[in-house]
Amino acid sequence: MRTTDKLLRKLMELEGLRLEAYRDAAGVVTIGYGHTKDVEMGDKISPWWAKELLVNDIREVEEQVRALGVARTEAQLDALVSFAFNLGIGRLKNSTLLRFIREQRNMREIKREWNRWVFAGGQRLKGLERRRAWEAKRFFE
Repeated sequence: MRTTDKLLRKLMELEGLRLEAYRDAAGVVTIGYGHTKDVEMGDKISPWWAKELLVNDIREVEEQVRALGVARTEAQLDALVSFAFNLGIGRLKNSTLLRFIREQRNMREIKREWNRWVFAGGQRLKGLERRRAWEAKRFFE
């Protein structure tokens, strides 16, 4: 089981393309489609390289999520990879969301947990609300 092209397209849409390094809402230096590893202010990349970085980042996060052993479908894998790509695998591992998924709680409870993760830098962000809504919907497809 692998993440889908649907996830790649959605992450490209959600993250947006920035060819010059910038600080995201949480203050993390970022470039391309949400790439944060080894990025310094002043860095610049091409659109081709931005997509390559995203594909590599997705594969890395995918392996971490698959190791959790909770994704039963490609849709669930997509949703959890999107979440971990955005927040980090550590936050997913320690979340009530993951505990509820492991406990096979009902859809309403799991979706409610997903919707708690809409803040960055102490601010509720519309972009994170849209992302979490997509992830929760995708998880149950």
